[in-house]
Amino acid sequence: MAASSPGHIELERSLDSIQVGKRHRADLGDLDALMESIDREGLLQPITLTPDGALVCGRRRLEALRRLGRRTTNVWVRSGITDRLSQLLAEQNDNALHKPLSLIEAESLYRELKVVMAEDAARRQEASRFGSAVREGGDSAGVSGAVDSTAPRSAGEARVQAARMVTGRGSQTMLEQIGRLKDLANDDSRPDHIRTQAAEELARIEAGGKVHGAHLRMNAALSLDELDRIAVDPAQSELVRAQAAASAAQVRDAGAADTRAAELAALAADAIARVTAENRAKTKRSVPKPVRPALALVVLPPRAFVALWADMQGWTTRYDADNLATSLTTPEWEQAETVLAETIAFFTRIRDARDQADATRHPAAADVRTA
Repeated sequence: MAASSPGHIELERSLDSIQVGKRHRADLGDLDALMESIDREGLLQPITLTPDGALVCGRRRLEALRRLGRRTTNVWVRSGITDRLSQLLAEQNDNALHKPLSLIEAESLYRELKVVMAEDAARRQEASRFGSAVREGGDSAGVSGAVDSTAPRSAGEARVQAARMVTGRGSQTMLEQIGRLKDLANDDSRPDHIRTQAAEELARIEAGGKVHGAHLRMNAALSLDELDRIAVDPAQSELVRAQAAASAAQVRDAGAADTRAAELAALAADAIARVTAENRAKTKRSVPKPVRPALALVVLPPRAFVALWADMQGWTTRYDADNLATSLTTPEWEQAETVLAETIAFFTRIRDARDQADATRHPAAADVRTA
């Protein structure tokens, strides 16, 4: 067989010699139907291995064969799958064709895939600096299963591409929220009740619960934990501690009244914003600001205005409204609304000035409009 062949069939491979290694599927599902099919018709699609015997595709088929008492099987030995990224892509392709991953399993694959893709993109960027040296030494872009020229150029693009590969859609926000819950559940620096709630939220998601609701409830729990911490912190003023305790009680009362997750998370976030704002204000009052000379106002030229709004074009497509609604603190949102109000007022002044200038240049047209 030619060296460039993508693979070959190997007969009578011992099942015990197949290395499963790290897999993202935890639940193999019901294997009875698969076992019946293999027992009746044989293995229609061989298991895929790397040349060194590592499993790429066919985890469920391998387990079904073992449960049937088989000791050997035909396998497809695939060349060109030598790096971790290619193995991850092959694993996801196998998952897409067979039993789909659960959301918890999908996050594990997404987490590793985005990191490996980002690392692979960085390696490609570094290699591209050497031009012909890369072509002479051989680039993995020519290896079967490797990522092509659409490789991500940043960590953000890696997240988007990894999510689409795992779930078929732009679900990176949802997968990141699941990942955060996993991190909280395994973070030994967090209080027991935070780790416990994170684990419970993951169990709800595994049972079919909504990810965003779990994310909001976890945000509320974290804000409440921070309020409790501030309420007993001796380094805080008595007023700040009292405000924190009162806010924590208010949040708990709302939770007991079955307040919607979004409202509860917003209430807790607002409480944190108020308490921390009071603490910052206290600190600012206690430390006098140094007197600095006033800076002269610099009026920018019209071209700078045009460039600013050219950069702003399409900015709304780069943010998630629901994510901003639950993430921004009250002061941050108020600041954004203030800038928006100033912008609208300024545009009104520009529009009025343009209309007045137009009326001066074309008085007859202005008389027609006002008639």
